[in-house]
Amino acid sequence: MTHRVGQILIRPVAPGDVDALRDLRLEALRLHPLAFTADLAEAEARPSDAWREQVARSTGEGSDLIVVAQSADGGPVGMAGVYTPPQPKLAHLGTIWGVYVREAFRGTGVGEALVRACVGWAKEKGLAGLRLSVVDGNDAAIRCYERCGFVRYGVEPIAVRWEGRLYDEALMALRL
Repeated sequence: MTHRVGQILIRPVAPGDVDALRDLRLEALRLHPLAFTADLAEAEARPSDAWREQVARSTGEGSDLIVVAQSADGGPVGMAGVYTPPQPKLAHLGTIWGVYVREAFRGTGVGEALVRACVGWAKEKGLAGLRLSVVDGNDAAIRCYERCGFVRYGVEPIAVRWEGRLYDEALMALRL
């Protein structure tokens, strides 16, 4: 499940990616705190073993996936994940999370390629659909998801609180 966008390689995460993935995720949370529901302080406090365990279970072999966009020099420039719940009645749907592309690579198709890689994996796994949420107003992300076939099906009001303000999230889904 690897493919290219120009000189960028999109591939599943591997055990050797732990430190680079951690750095990329922390960068995303630090630079764009409103775009993610995860908390920077909590992510920074996670022990190394927790990061290793997450990578080990997210290679796409099981029920979870993280894909990375790797530049020609080998450094990560983006990531996206799919979480599938373990409960049998819920395991037919995956949730896309953590989509992030470094500033210098935005507008190049890397984000769309990451999301499409998640969609392709979900189809291979036989999932019935994918869902995601995105803070209302993040128009570039919403357009990316729409290009990948996601449709808005609702709004979760006051879903995120950041710096004393409340934000709605657009709920989007894709039937596979």
